[in-house]
Amino acid sequence: MTAAPGTAPEADPKATPEAATAPVRDSPERPARRRGPARQALVLLVPGLLALLLTYALPLVWVVRMSLNESGEGGLIRQTVSLATFGEVLGSSHYGNVIRQTVELGVLVTFFTLVVSYPVALFLARTTSRWRGLLMALAIAPLLISSVARTFGWMAILGRQGVVNKTLDGLGLIDAPLHLANNLTGVVIASTEIYMPFAILAMISGFGRLDPALEHAAASLGAPRRTVFRRIVLPLTLPGVLTAGLLVFVLSLSGYVTPRLIGGGRVFVLATEIYDEAITSLDWPVAAVLSMLLLALFGVVIAVYLWAQRALEARFTGAQEARS
Repeated sequence: MTAAPGTAPEADPKATPEAATAPVRDSPERPARRRGPARQALVLLVPGLLALLLTYALPLVWVVRMSLNESGEGGLIRQTVSLATFGEVLGSSHYGNVIRQTVELGVLVTFFTLVVSYPVALFLARTTSRWRGLLMALAIAPLLISSVARTFGWMAILGRQGVVNKTLDGLGLIDAPLHLANNLTGVVIASTEIYMPFAILAMISGFGRLDPALEHAAASLGAPRRTVFRRIVLPLTLPGVLTAGLLVFVLSLSGYVTPRLIGGGRVFVLATEIYDEAITSLDWPVAAVLSMLLLALFGVVIAVYLWAQRALEARFTGAQEARS
């Protein structure tokens, strides 16, 4: 029986409840629709992948190929495939001292930066003051100034006639100016201040596990402040400390401006040596080998960071399971 025009069709009395509740099968068009977002995501990734290919992968391949060449007189490059340049660099006592001083600078800068930045980051992560946003802006405000300008400022502060020596001499605390510039000490001091904003930001982002309720609970059970810090605060903030340490160490290894200006040509690190070999001496194979050694150092540092992060995560998870 057909329904009258303008009226809804009557339900079939023979239709069963199972037929009414039977799931509707996907149409052939739905898989194609599902593939649509994936294709769009792939299209969006293409520009970034091309940029990485042009600005990172291809230059890295070129550096690897250049490191296998040999140096000639007058800046000439002998096209070959040899490890002779690697042997020359690794067998040189000068480049050995450069690598040692680079690692030493990275360790010292990372240590002092973490020590100075940790209290600031912990305070900013804990505070509930209405001035928190302003304090956060002040902590990262040095990033608005070029590192070159800040390094020149430290040259004026640490020089023989700088602010520090003038102040100490005026107070009668020293008889001769302190040697705070043109050496490793000045580079460490200036680099520590320059990398502090990076460490503070990295620590704050890694303090997500820190819960004030845990501190209050430990204090209510009679734990002294040192115990609360050692048993609760420090373990929960270690992931942020590790991240900040990795960031600062990598930045200090690749830093060029501060060792060049504050060091006064007396602090030799891999970044300054790469520049001198490539631009001044025109010894591109040696510069490429030094670049490869710097990349190898980065790889070792990242591997140590990942190992420490896994060990810390396993310890934290094991402690939680033991308590439960």
